[in-house]
Amino acid sequence: MPVSASVKQERAQILKMVSEGKISAQEGARLLAAIRSSAPSAPFKPSAAVRSRWLRVRVLDVASGESRLNVSLPLSLIGVGLRLGAHFVPGLADVEEDVMAAIDEGSQGKIVEMEDLEDGERVEIFIE
Repeated sequence: MPVSASVKQERAQILKMVSEGKISAQEGARLLAAIRSSAPSAPFKPSAAVRSRWLRVRVLDVASGESRLNVSLPLSLIGVGLRLGAHFVPGLADVEEDVMAAIDEGSQGKIVEMEDLEDGERVEIFIE
């Protein structure tokens, strides 16, 4: 069965994140496996609005404002993205329901902002 253009784009995005050091090779392999296992049996043609939507998780150093992590994932990989972010930020799993609700409602822009004063990090989640 031919690979859809959206799956090719998702694979390319994952490989780019690995090459830029945003995620480890092992995490990239898990994401690629998730794409393979969730590939639809019939061709899926999402609307332009769905194809162009991304979830971005950004972790900033509170003191310097410098980025520690900046990952963008297609909304089709949202579950994987939230699990990935939970590895870096304890408590992120607690907002998973809110994130999913915001996606279902068609929200855009910043949907979550949290600060971990102990580690000096701010987490921001956007739908773009």
